[in-house]
Amino acid sequence: MSNTNTSPSILETRQLECVRDDRLLFSGLSITLAAGEVLQIEGANGSGKTSLLRILCGLRRADAGEVLWQGEEVSGVREDYYANMIYIGHLPCIKGDLTTLENIRSLLDTRSQSVPLDEIDQALAKVGLAGFDDVPAKALSSGQRRRILLAFILLAKARLWIMDEPLTALDVQGVALVESMLLEHREAGGSAIFTTHHGMQLPCEMRSVTLGIQQAGKC
Repeated sequence: MSNTNTSPSILETRQLECVRDDRLLFSGLSITLAAGEVLQIEGANGSGKTSLLRILCGLRRADAGEVLWQGEEVSGVREDYYANMIYIGHLPCIKGDLTTLENIRSLLDTRSQSVPLDEIDQALAKVGLAGFDDVPAKALSSGQRRRILLAFILLAKARLWIMDEPLTALDVQGVALVESMLLEHREAGGSAIFTTHHGMQLPCEMRSVTLGIQQAGKC
């Protein structure tokens, strides 16, 4: 499979193949993602959406094929790739005994980033968590814990967002927040790949890849 996008790609896969429990999930998967582009990965449960995202972010090895960052195989430019990419998985990975602020700092530590407190406060306010800095995460709702991750995404300042089910546990306002974040990220030249079982309403061109069938569409 391949697409017809002619813009210079920042991320590319070539002939990816993934096997799980002796079952072929996908093969021959070749996609490209340009700067300022949003790509949705679609498919039925068990079709390999999460496996694909984990391959893209280096948490799983492909059974065949390669992933390239700005034309170079990721294994050869790993430091640059991870500095420019952020991955948010389906599970929130938030520590209940840590406060909202402590969780943010812990997440930033995984990227060796130090961010001023005022910037963290601004990000928390933007995601609807103003005043929750010192609240233990275990006292927050599932949606609020998800919003901690959204604040982390904003603070990471990564060019590429890879997100697995980012709308999980979010209410209507939270869904609208993610949509606005994606639009702002795209307008700033950032790119994103995501999966979701929920409807995403983006007033912009957005391609989608259904594992097994690739298609282009507009919001």
